[in-house]
Amino acid sequence: MSHESFLEHAPSVFRKAKSVWSDFIDFVASDNVLQVAVGLIIANGFTKVVQSLVSDILLPPIALLPFINRNFEEKFVVLRKGPHANQTLPHSAGYNTLDQAAADGAVVLAYGQFITNVANFLALGVFLYLIARVYAVFTHKTIISHTVRCAYCRKYVSEKAKRCFNCTSWLDGREERETSAL
Repeated sequence: MSHESFLEHAPSVFRKAKSVWSDFIDFVASDNVLQVAVGLIIANGFTKVVQSLVSDILLPPIALLPFINRNFEEKFVVLRKGPHANQTLPHSAGYNTLDQAAADGAVVLAYGQFITNVANFLALGVFLYLIARVYAVFTHKTIISHTVRCAYCRKYVSEKAKRCFNCTSWLDGREERETSAL
């Protein structure tokens, strides 16, 4: 009985599956989804390049300064020693590496990793700004839009706008000029 029921409903199930698949293909193949996907892939690769630039090129020479002694990523302060700190390190002043402190269960403040992440963020921001400037030079279109505040609703609008898109007031001052009916 169940075999006959399956055979009766099979064509409608296949039609619905084909419809769902067709909708999925239309969604995935739409321009916006493809642009976002390509943008995310490029951004991921660009982020790795900037992280390598900061970690492998910029920070190692800074680590050679006499008061630093090691890479920025390994700089840390022990807030609370781990349970085996005195047993594993009897004659030592403390943990030598961040991994050693983490393995012992110590609570550490890894400020070196924070400095590295801030440097990565700043480098990424500078490179993206430079890319936007180069794009503007070659295409004569600007990615960076300058904004001003509307005098009435205080929202930011493009400096090229003639009217505020939020409150629809005129931005060129014509509402402030006195008009005469005569």
